[in-house]
Amino acid sequence: MIVFDLACAEGAHVFEGWFGSTGDYETQRARGWISCPMCGSTDVTKAVMAPRVGAKGNQRGEAAPVPVANEAPEALRRMMQALAEAQAKALEGSDYVGERFADEARAMHLGESDHRAIHGQASVEEAKALIEEGVAVAPLPFPVRPPGTDN
Repeated sequence: MIVFDLACAEGAHVFEGWFGSTGDYETQRARGWISCPMCGSTDVTKAVMAPRVGAKGNQRGEAAPVPVANEAPEALRRMMQALAEAQAKALEGSDYVGERFADEARAMHLGESDHRAIHGQASVEEAKALIEEGVAVAPLPFPVRPPGTDN
């Protein structure tokens, strides 16, 4: 596993991302699968990271425990799998509305249409506008493929 500090272009939030390799990061970024957990932007790049420099030999404190090989990646995999399963269960009764998400959410909020569970796509600007209007929205942890796509 490799850890990168990532930053979004929308407000310069910095957050960590864990990947199997640099290639995995590049693939996920190219497909728009990486988003800022604070604002939802998919315009994400690697942030400047400080190099890890060990303490001088005479200034070392107690060593941090080293995880057993493959223990951390397996625990992370299980945690991500559980989160993905929870998201899938939460979306079972939800209608996919695609790019109409902001309009549909706003119409329900204003009482122009019946309330129901929906999910779809919204730009960062649309999501911010909905929040400012008092519409209860939240980003999903993982991207959702539109129905009928198999990629």
